[in-house]
Amino acid sequence: MTRTKSRRTVALLGVAAMAMGAAACTPTVRLQVDPIQINAKLDADIRVRLDRELQNLLAENPNLF
Repeated sequence: MTRTKSRRTVALLGVAAMAMGAAACTPTVRLQVDPIQINAKLDADIRVRLDRELQNLLAENPNLF
């Protein structure tokens, strides 16, 4: 009986070692996303706002220039 228990123990330890080895080798997936540049859109929006502000300023004060 002790021989059967020792074989089972060895078999269980072997299975546990293989399971740990397989878990250690799991593939890693990494996702890298490049940053999105929206400078052109922001720049255009700022220019439109400034143009509107200048038009309003000139309309309120026609003698500025």
